[in-house]
Amino acid sequence: MRRRDFLRSTTAAGAAIVTASTGPFFLNASDKAGAKYPIIGEGEHRYECIHGWGKLPDNFQWQTTHGVTVDENGLVYIKQQGHGDKPASDTILVFDPAGKFVRSFGKGYHPGGHGIDIRKEGSEEFLYLCDIAHGQVIKADLMGKEVWKIGFPKEPGVYGKGKAYKPTNLAFAPDGGFYVADGYGSNYIHQYDKDAKWIRTWGGGGKDPGKMQTPHGIWLDNRPGRETSLVVADRANARLQYFTLDGKHLGFVTDVLFPAHFDIRGEILLVPDLHARVSLFDKENKPIIHLGDDPLWRKEVLAGFKVRADESRWKPGKFVHPHDACFDKDGNIFVVEWVQTGRVTLLKKLA
Repeated sequence: MRRRDFLRSTTAAGAAIVTASTGPFFLNASDKAGAKYPIIGEGEHRYECIHGWGKLPDNFQWQTTHGVTVDENGLVYIKQQGHGDKPASDTILVFDPAGKFVRSFGKGYHPGGHGIDIRKEGSEEFLYLCDIAHGQVIKADLMGKEVWKIGFPKEPGVYGKGKAYKPTNLAFAPDGGFYVADGYGSNYIHQYDKDAKWIRTWGGGGKDPGKMQTPHGIWLDNRPGRETSLVVADRANARLQYFTLDGKHLGFVTDVLFPAHFDIRGEILLVPDLHARVSLFDKENKPIIHLGDDPLWRKEVLAGFKVRADESRWKPGKFVHPHDACFDKDGNIFVVEWVQTGRVTLLKKLA
C-alpha cells in the first residue's frame, strides 16, 4: 500500500496522460494584530493561509524546512535540512494535528535532511527518508528507529569518477518496491524491489525525452481511471515527465515553473513549485489553480534569491519557495518552504 492511501477518495474517473511559530491554529483564527488569516484560491479550492504553523520547543529553531508527510493518525512529520549557524539537534520534528510538538529524531541526517514519505506495510507505517549529504536512503519506523539504509547502487555502473549521488525523494511501487530520484546528483531514477534490491536505472542528464535535469520529486500516479505510471518533477527542465513503471518515457506536462514534489488526493495532483506557488492539477493534468501565484511577487522572490533569507519581506498569503506539500485526511494542505529560517504553512480548506 502506498503512503497516504488513507487520504484517497474512492471517486472513479478516467483520463490518459496529457503531454502538454506560533501555537496551534484553528479555522478563522486571527493573527497577533487581530486580523484574520488571508484566504487564497477560489471556488471549491479556497484555503485559509496560516503561516508559521506548529509550536516549536524552546530549544529548536527551523533550519531550512524541506519535507512533510502525515501518518494515518494525523501526526505531521516535518523534515529540515539542518542548515544554520547552530546545528539542529534533530532533523525530523513531529506535531499533532493542532500543531503541538510531539517528538523529534534524526540528528544523524544533519545537514542532509531532505525527502520524507510514509508507507503502510501490513499493520505498520514506515518512514522512507532521503539524505543528500550522506548519499543515503533510509527506512525507519515512526519513532525513527532505522530498519535499513542504502547508498548508491553499484549494479548499473553509472557512478564512476566524478558522478555524485544525492537522492532527493522517492516513490512507492504497487508491488512493495520503490523508486529513488537522484535529484541533486547525476539525474538518474533507480528502481528497487520490496527488499531494497536494485532492479534498474534510467535517465541521466539532458533535455530529451527520458533525460532529466534535477529530477527533484517522484510519485506513483494511480489516480482513478488512469493507467498507473510514474511522474517526475523534472525541475530544472521546468516540466513534469511521465514514465511507465519500468522506465519508458510517456510524456510531459509543461504548465509548471520549477516543480519540487507531489501528493495525490482523489483525482487531484498537488505540486509544490519552488517558484512561489502551489499548484493543483485535475485528472487530465490540466491546472485547476496555482495557489499564491503572482508574477510581480515571483519576480521579487527570484531576484537573487534574497527574499528567502529576509522574513521582513515575506507577505501574508504568498509563498516564497514551496519545497514539499501534502494533504491531510480532511483535504487541508501542509506546505514547507526552502527558506533560511524554515516555514510551515497550513492551508486550511474552507467548505
